[in-house]
Amino acid sequence: MFRLSLWKTLSILGIVFLGFLFALPNVLPDSVLKQMPSFLPNKRVVLGLDLQGGSHLLWEVDKQALIRTLTQQLRGDVRQNLWNENKIRHTISVRKDGALVVTITDPDKVEKAAEILKKLSQPVQVGLFGTGGTAKEIEIAREGNRFILRYSQAGLDARIRRAVEQAIEVIRRRLDELGMTEATIQQQGPERIIVQAPGMKDPATLKKAVGQTARLTFQLLCEAQPTGQPGERVPAGCAEMPDAKNPAMKYWVQTSRRATVEGADLVDAQPAFDSRTGEPIVTFRFNQKGALRFGKLTQKNVGKPFAIVLDGKVVSAPVIQTPILGGSGQISGRFTVEETKLLAIILRSGALPAKLTIVEERTVGPSLGSDSIRAGVMASVIGLVAVLAFMIFTYGFFGIIADIALIANLGMLVGLLTAFQATLTLPGIAGIVLTLGMAVDSNVLVFERIREELRAGRSVLNALETGFSRAFGTILDANITTLIAAVVLYGLGSGPVRGFAVTLGIGIITTVFTAYTLTRLIVAFWVTTARPKTIPI
Repeated sequence: MFRLSLWKTLSILGIVFLGFLFALPNVLPDSVLKQMPSFLPNKRVVLGLDLQGGSHLLWEVDKQALIRTLTQQLRGDVRQNLWNENKIRHTISVRKDGALVVTITDPDKVEKAAEILKKLSQPVQVGLFGTGGTAKEIEIAREGNRFILRYSQAGLDARIRRAVEQAIEVIRRRLDELGMTEATIQQQGPERIIVQAPGMKDPATLKKAVGQTARLTFQLLCEAQPTGQPGERVPAGCAEMPDAKNPAMKYWVQTSRRATVEGADLVDAQPAFDSRTGEPIVTFRFNQKGALRFGKLTQKNVGKPFAIVLDGKVVSAPVIQTPILGGSGQISGRFTVEETKLLAIILRSGALPAKLTIVEERTVGPSLGSDSIRAGVMASVIGLVAVLAFMIFTYGFFGIIADIALIANLGMLVGLLTAFQATLTLPGIAGIVLTLGMAVDSNVLVFERIREELRAGRSVLNALETGFSRAFGTILDANITTLIAAVVLYGLGSGPVRGFAVTLGIGIITTVFTAYTLTRLIVAFWVTTARPKTIPI
């Protein structure tokens, strides 16, 4: 035990040194930090919303809007499979409860239609981790030549779950583009998403960046347009859409697929300025598939107006002057410079799979965060001093050794939080304070075991070696059970609970290392240099 090799000694000291090196930027002033060499760690621990202030938004998937979208997609799939591919005549209507009623008007092809419609229903996994077996995504009921299609509850749940997962990824890309790399995005429950942006005082930009669905389409305008006279009816094959800047102004837009190009094929969007007018615009570029469709649409409709539609609102309605065959173009709509930047980011990151609505909105002021930091630091200092004093009072010289390990533990804990850029919250500070109190438990186990061995009449070296070796199993058992609790808290908890679990889990790892390995190294160094006859414990 007391003959540690050089490489083991250097490894232990090197790990402790690296921990303090990563923790150092947190206590250095900005002026000194800027002058440090670039190869040295220069990041500070990320403070959570409750410590530095910012915006907290809770979003919920609009289930009714998602059901309407799914119904429209299902309607398109039915038409594609029955008529476009198999030329089976039919009619489709949508009931108030969202069910799709498909009536086959070709008597000779009813059975064939039944086989085709059954293939539209895909199996979905149900139960926790898919242990509940499978269920049909779409329920199909038949009444003669009529088929009633509706999404099953399991199918809706699967679609909502998929929409939330996709929405989280889209939101993450959008906020990364905005430079909000410290934002926290996580799911809460089956259909809600929490977005926290530390340091953001005004949540308006956050709401606009997250909440905009960003479904972009290019659609031809109908030949007839509203004149504002009462009693006007929207022509068949057209839909009424408001102007994005002036909702009172309406457009009639063609809805057929032949008159529409989806923005899902965009590969890039950038803010720019019109070379002729100097107004802010957004330039865009399609992939090969989108460029081909956009080129055909503009080539066949030169001289006709078409609408650029974003989330069901007409951004602009220019006239097609010449065919746009290169797959690129521009969007103008009386934008400000900031609006073009945000719109370009939203278009680049992709459209949300479903509409999100705000359930909860909260803004935390920076003064409250600074008070929390001050209180947390004060609690940590008081706890640390109390533990240090207790260990010296109880174990004397060995208490000093335990205190050195405890300070190293704190430095390594902060260093790991900084290195991994983990978000430190107020509950996270509570986890640090708890770690400081728990860290000396391992030393207490070792020291009490050494006392027992001395009472049993063992020699100094034998008592030290036996105390460390026999206490190690107990130390591992105690810390592993706590680590399991931290993992469960992180897996099942959210927000502040996760912050507490992160610091507690990292603290347990550093505690085992410093309280046993580092303490043993210090004791080994003392034994080899002082060669004690008695143990001052």
